[in-house]
Amino acid sequence: MVLGALAEAAGWRLVALGRARIWRLMPAVLLAMGIGAALGRHPSAAARVDGGSALIVGVASGLALYVATRVFVAVAGRWEPFRRGVVEKYREAAEVSLVESLALSLLIMVPAEELFWRGLFQARLDQSLAAVTAGAWTWLAYVGANVPSASLPIVAGAVVGGALWTGLAVWSGGVLASLASHMLWTGLMLALPPGAGRGGQAD
Repeated sequence: MVLGALAEAAGWRLVALGRARIWRLMPAVLLAMGIGAALGRHPSAAARVDGGSALIVGVASGLALYVATRVFVAVAGRWEPFRRGVVEKYREAAEVSLVESLALSLLIMVPAEELFWRGLFQARLDQSLAAVTAGAWTWLAYVGANVPSASLPIVAGAVVGGALWTGLAVWSGGVLASLASHMLWTGLMLALPPGAGRGGQAD
């Protein structure tokens, strides 16, 4: 668990320092984390609620998070450091085609993150701690692993999105709801970007 968290933090640090490209390094790092998580513990889809409810709530929360993100970026984008961060991240996204970025994100990066953070990290803590406490520690560790990115949008996404996805895992007792939410939000953020599009244009 600790090695996986450190690996993500180290990956983001290398990207921040310009020593690696995000679309080349982070899919590999997260894939290794996801495989390790799947081998270390069979994840539960939804132990506390039925699968249909978990899926519906996950999809609805992902859509709500996307709408809230658009509103937030429209306001926070007036702050120049944040606006620059958004533009920079979408310029990095534009280093590969939209199809490739969606494939890497939705087929590798997002599922791997959910398998590791909610399927392994949080689930393991949940065995010895109260569910809410396990969730809180998971959220803090997740945010900490993203801080080395030195990117305000990435850290903000980890803080807010991480809180939502961790909360969904606490509520459902599995990864289905958080995975559905995370995937929908990420897909919409790439396909219909708020604030600054793939061409670096502000709203």
